[in-house]
Amino acid sequence: MKAARKRIVIFILLIVTVGLLIRIVLINNLLTDEVQLRKSDVSLPVLVTVYYEALCPDSKFFITKQLLTTYKVAAPIMEVQLVPYGKAQTTTDADGKYIFNCQHGETECAGNIYHACVAEIVEDPLIRLEIVNCMIRDNRNPKEAMHKCAKQNSIENIDLIQKCYDSDHGAELLKLNGDATHALRPAVTFIPTVTLDGSQGKQASILKDLLAEVCKLAGNTEQTQRICNKS
Repeated sequence: MKAARKRIVIFILLIVTVGLLIRIVLINNLLTDEVQLRKSDVSLPVLVTVYYEALCPDSKFFITKQLLTTYKVAAPIMEVQLVPYGKAQTTTDADGKYIFNCQHGETECAGNIYHACVAEIVEDPLIRLEIVNCMIRDNRNPKEAMHKCAKQNSIENIDLIQKCYDSDHGAELLKLNGDATHALRPAVTFIPTVTLDGSQGKQASILKDLLAEVCKLAGNTEQTQRICNKS
């Protein structure tokens, strides 16, 4: 009787063990398939964050000659975040209202706010870059530049951008951009400063050939190869 019970227990343990082994094999196969899928065709986009100023000649050159052209080629493997602020400083008055002191004067502060509002309101990433690219070519009259560039890109909600600038929200956006800029480590010494996935890396290389640096971080996927091998 005891021997029979022992055989039953052993049999049950054997079934449980085999079941666990099968489950482990299936899970490992699924994980392997997922890894292979990521290697072959799926990759998270490289986050390109640009810390810049509306009237900065170097910012203008980078955005018009590097950022927009790179995005047009490599949009599937990169995401762009714009942080207009640069070497500005933020203080508050007696009423708690934000006061900005920008490197190139009050006009640049206005331009930075318009850029910040465009970055938040315009949802399409390519159109957003097209507008910023257009604005930074001539930001001497920021309001005029925004309206002209938004119309050229068929933006219907221009009034939302203007309301953002006219309200306290525009100043709040610029203040947040300032917080993000001041939080950079190493601290900003040159504008524009560009980070890739949060790292400043080799700034000279990023500013000179953004596409090449994005391709280095984009992973060895079929999509990356198709994009980067054409460059």
